[in-house]
Amino acid sequence: MFKILLMHGPNLNLLGWREPGIYGTVGFDEINTRMKKVAEENGAELRVFQSNSEGALVDAIQDARNWADGIVINPGAYAHYSIAMRDALSAVKLPTIEVHLSNVHARDEFRHKLVLSPVCVGVIAGLGWRSYLYGLHALLAMLAEQKK
Repeated sequence: MFKILLMHGPNLNLLGWREPGIYGTVGFDEINTRMKKVAEENGAELRVFQSNSEGALVDAIQDARNWADGIVINPGAYAHYSIAMRDALSAVKLPTIEVHLSNVHARDEFRHKLVLSPVCVGVIAGLGWRSYLYGLHALLAMLAEQKK
């Protein structure tokens, strides 16, 4: 059974309410429920963590090295400037898929640079809540291939 950490960065706890024209109407709890169901259906365990604090997110990444097989992360705004999170992901060496609800490349120019992406195995953006779904499926498929 694969163990996956699903991480949400700042303000993502407001999904469903916050700027639905950009982030969609599916709420935070609904996304987590859907992802846990998909994980279960695929024989995996999914633990969810959300924080608005960069340090708490770094701590969760570091802790994941003790139990997780991989990470699906929506770092929110930290995607554009958190070298601390990048360093933590690089250090733990867990396969990580970065996801974004919106197409960051079609938004403000400062959102085009993703500093975590170079240490992630893939990035999925612009597909709304399905970015999480496809990120989880991709990570589970990669882990299954590595296990063979």
